[in-house]
Amino acid sequence: MNDTTPDSLIPYDDIVQDALRGVVSRVLQRISDEGGLPGGHHFYIAFRTRAPGVSIPKHLMDRYPDEMTVVIQHRYWDLIVADDHFSIGLSFNQMPASLVIPYDAIVGFVDPAVNFALQFAPKDGEGPPDEPPPEPPAPEPQGDDSEDGGSNVVTLDRFRRK
Repeated sequence: MNDTTPDSLIPYDDIVQDALRGVVSRVLQRISDEGGLPGGHHFYIAFRTRAPGVSIPKHLMDRYPDEMTVVIQHRYWDLIVADDHFSIGLSFNQMPASLVIPYDAIVGFVDPAVNFALQFAPKDGEGPPDEPPPEPPAPEPQGDDSEDGGSNVVTLDRFRRK
């Protein structure tokens, strides 16, 4: 008799990750249908910028070559929720940008208003780089996505379990 757990022929981890990414899709669809975020809700969505299907402006790719976190809060436009991705317009340092983000590229979703967070493993066997990239400097508070004029790119480190 063997004391080790047998390897599963059913990819449960992948199935659960896909189901949780569906939560992100449903939440975005709800705010799209209702015309905005209710109450104090706002979202931090972290995604891999080089994942298949991601489309962001070159200046953002240059600044965030591996991972980027966007804030969906006060000012966004053209939110379109599809089966496998969403697209949205956001402003970065007062420059409008259109982003297309497949759900498979998402690595984190946080709604700090209710202390809700999801963290995802990279899809398609893509792991983290051998050596983590250096943290980019904190963005200048020049964006217009918040009432206090802060940028809409943030780090999720404070929400990650250590």
